Amino acid sequence: MSIEIDILNGDASWQRAEPLHRAVWGAHVIARQPWAHIEWAHADLRVLIDAPDDSGLACHVGIYFRTIIWNGHKVHVGGIGGVATREDCRRRGYASLAIDAAVHTMRANDAVKFAVLFCEPHNFAFYQARGWHPFSGEVFCEQPSGKIRFEAMAPFVYDIVRAPRQGKIDLCGLPW
Repeated sequence: MSIEIDILNGDASWQRAEPLHRAVWGAHVIARQPWAHIEWAHADLRVLIDAPDDSGLACHVGIYFRTIIWNGHKVHVGGIGGVATREDCRRRGYASLAIDAAVHTMRANDAVKFAVLFCEPHNFAFYQARGWHPFSGEVFCEQPSGKIRFEAMAPFVYDIVRAPRQGKIDLCGLPW
């Protein structure tokens, strides 16, 4: 049994990813989250993995590219967000495969110096086991109300060249 991984344009592939997101992050689930009020960026690319049994989309990871400001310096980064795996497809390695494909895609962009993601405490060990490191500094982002300190989820970084572990990051736009 083989697993096919598609990496597609973010906006063009949203129609395919949206039903999975609604299933995993329905309105009743989102309403209980500390990030329910956050407006999120749209993915530049999407990693999509179909279930091998042809039952539809099993896993999604959004990929983001952005020039941010870290400690006053402009840095081009990659981001991972919108990670979602269908409940009946969990614990089969799909999210790991999709995240690996996203990191590989970011590495292929020579300008990307490091990657950033945001996650909840129950996912810390998952990301740390895959080489992600907690970022202990401050993160700022844009929201419709203006620039805010982003504290709804914990930031993690990944070394593409070398990722900072502390300092101040301005995402220069919406979070992902």
